[in-house]
Amino acid sequence: MDSAGFAVPDLRPGLPIGDGWMAAETTAPVVFPYDGSHVAEAPVGSVAHAEAALEAGTAARGAVRRLTSEARRAILLDVEAQLRERSDEFVDLLIAETGKTRADCEVEATRTLFTWQATAEEVAHIHGETVPLDLQASGAGMLGYWTRKPIGLVVGIAGFNAPLLLASHKIAPSIAAGCPVICKPAPATPLSVLWLAELVREAARRHGAPQEIVQVVTGDADVGRALVTDPRVAAVSFTGSAEVGHRIARDAAPRKVLLELGSNAALVVDVDADLDKAVDAVLRGGFYFNGQACIAVQRVIVCAPVREEFVARLSARIGELTVGDPRDPATRIAPLIDAASTRRVLDWIDEARGAGATVAHGGSVVDGAVEPTVLLDPPEHVRAWCEEIFAPVVAVRTVPDLTAALELVNRSRYGLHASVFTRSLATAFAAIEELDVGGVVINEVPGFRSDIMPYGGVKDSGIGREGPRFAIEELTVTRMAVIRPE
Repeated sequence: MDSAGFAVPDLRPGLPIGDGWMAAETTAPVVFPYDGSHVAEAPVGSVAHAEAALEAGTAARGAVRRLTSEARRAILLDVEAQLRERSDEFVDLLIAETGKTRADCEVEATRTLFTWQATAEEVAHIHGETVPLDLQASGAGMLGYWTRKPIGLVVGIAGFNAPLLLASHKIAPSIAAGCPVICKPAPATPLSVLWLAELVREAARRHGAPQEIVQVVTGDADVGRALVTDPRVAAVSFTGSAEVGHRIARDAAPRKVLLELGSNAALVVDVDADLDKAVDAVLRGGFYFNGQACIAVQRVIVCAPVREEFVARLSARIGELTVGDPRDPATRIAPLIDAASTRRVLDWIDEARGAGATVAHGGSVVDGAVEPTVLLDPPEHVRAWCEEIFAPVVAVRTVPDLTAALELVNRSRYGLHASVFTRSLATAFAAIEELDVGGVVINEVPGFRSDIMPYGGVKDSGIGREGPRFAIEELTVTRMAVIRPE
């Protein structure tokens, strides 16, 4: 039992590299963001660990590639069963290292189970098709078909806000595709990923697969750079900030990159919207994960005729978001991942206030957490509006009509998800047609994500798509077969 009162799993010492566990020379404390208490000591990887993992992963490509569909599916289902058996323990561990509320960590655990199960079912759908080569005279009498083959060694880098789920979206599709994968968790949240890797390797052993099917290397930016720039890596899948993602894309070239980056997701309230449902969506969608979600509501764009009523209803309900200890099931807002993040958010709030925004609610720290904050009418240039705040803060601006609302949504360098609340089918289809984002959600939070749908963004929000089927496609390459029978 750690000093924060969590039952931390007895993880193996070192890092899962090669066919065993490699000792780390140093460790770093994992702390409970709520009160800074000690959770555990985690191994800190180095460039040497990265090199060892790259060598082992490269050597394992053939063995992993040759795994039958039956074996890959069995491994995935085995991991899901192990995670299900330990689900409550994973929830406690996620609370401990992320500081998210119990409700949010339970959602993460549930979605993780679904992701492994859904990925297992996609193994049966990896296939190709025939090509009618005789459409051209040169192909007369020839047979053509293509299949999908594993891309090779994958590097998956996961963010701190949903470490177990994000790592699962890297690891599970890699296994399904027949690719060994090296996962690098965020420095603040390595424990759940290390435990996940241990379960995956146990499942691999039971089904005759090499331990190198998954490896984990922790560490700093130098470790990440060593992984993504190595020519033996075939694909890099990264979830994190736009700044880091763009640097990875440059460093990794010409290897394939899948980038799920940041955003400042918008929620549009049209004149015919159900205002109570729109308010409820802001409360649910702007503050889950303590606001630390790339598709959390950040920009609320309200058509002028309903602005006053919408703001009044939002103000009347914002107090429902209780701030406190994330271990308490009643808590809805808890401290951010670290003190530096809190200081940054307060600076952005002050910047917006100084530029003319009204702080209608919150704006300060209570019990170590940024209060749920509502900013009214911030200028477009302030960071709380135009950048990703990654905190329990929403900003409301008013526009004359839907056309102006859609234009304002698109006046952003980001484009992950956006939502529109309306009773009009015509408005819904106009939004789906006009919004320059990866996903348009009608009458729900922009943070809605089914783990089987294609998920990703455009513009500075990234490239490529996650979701088991789509990630598997990204991590396989077509191989064309052309046969001229004798």
